[in-house]
Amino acid sequence: MKRIDRLVLGELLGPFLLGVAMFASLLLAATYLNRIAEFVAGGANPALIGKVSLLLLPPIFIKTFSMATLLGSLLAFGRLSSDSEIVAMRAGGASLYRIVAPVALFSLFIAATSFILNDTLVPNAAKQVTSISKEITSSLKKRASQPTFQPIFEEGKLVATISAVDFSLENRTLNNVFVNSFDKNEQPTFVMHADQLRYESRKDWRIIGKATLQSMDGASNVKLNEGMWPGQIPNPDLTPEEMASQTINDPDYFTTGELRQQLKAGKQGSPLKPEQLRDREYWLWNKYAVPLAAFVFGILGAGLGIRSHRTGTSTGFALAVGIMFAYMVLANFMNVWAKNGLLPPYIASFTPIILGTIAAIIIINRRNNG
Repeated sequence: MKRIDRLVLGELLGPFLLGVAMFASLLLAATYLNRIAEFVAGGANPALIGKVSLLLLPPIFIKTFSMATLLGSLLAFGRLSSDSEIVAMRAGGASLYRIVAPVALFSLFIAATSFILNDTLVPNAAKQVTSISKEITSSLKKRASQPTFQPIFEEGKLVATISAVDFSLENRTLNNVFVNSFDKNEQPTFVMHADQLRYESRKDWRIIGKATLQSMDGASNVKLNEGMWPGQIPNPDLTPEEMASQTINDPDYFTTGELRQQLKAGKQGSPLKPEQLRDREYWLWNKYAVPLAAFVFGILGAGLGIRSHRTGTSTGFALAVGIMFAYMVLANFMNVWAKNGLLPPYIASFTPIILGTIAAIIIINRRNNG
């Protein structure tokens, strides 16, 4: 590693870690602390509260990476610029592009890490948080049932509906269940009632306890043995997580594969509304666009951090807050326009990234030629 790389990365790493710690604390306090406090005040199981608290940390830390990269590059290049080290490196023959290169590589590494973790660790943690939170809420409210309704489509046609008095994501069961089957003309043919259905694997929901199968014309009424699944009723090709996903409004909950599967199902007659499908398409593109914000923020912060006059760290903090505020405002507008069908979701997702990249290139080019 050359001396320029060691110098720039050495200046960058400290502010980056400071940014991660600072922004993570703020996000935790602003988004989740109230929920945790309610659990504590309600007398929930301390072990469950502790587990939820730990599971909330991965998505929070990953959300701070792009913000911390921006702050780190602003402070690092602000310090190098104030002490005339940028001038010294350029006098030694290094172009500004060469000086910014370590930041670009570091930011690209952070972006790649964010994408991988955001598509593996974060959805797994979010699913566990959802399940445990429901368990805690149910115990605090002394409420045993969580009703659910799920239509089942095949090739765009309704083949069955499932309604249950209680849906337990934690136990992967449906309790007091009615399953209605439909023919090719989407007319009801049979209805099955079961005490409980338990998920074993895809297309393998097992009947637990008593169950009956009745034809809609009343000509047939059969008692089913436990574990037996009647051929007249389609066995749902859905996991409990997929059943729960319709009511989930958190993009962290899904992997890119799960979002693609939902969009594919939407083309075949998914029960999701059009605006929900547009939301999920926007979330899918954001899975790629949001991690890239770390790269854009890194090079943008480097360009803005280079100044010809001495400034304090407060200037870097102010710039970081201003840029992040502008980015979030633009991203929120893009989200609304995508959801309402005014913009294609991929354009809405990548517009802030494209604008940020253009701004970073212009600023660095001007600094290099100035």
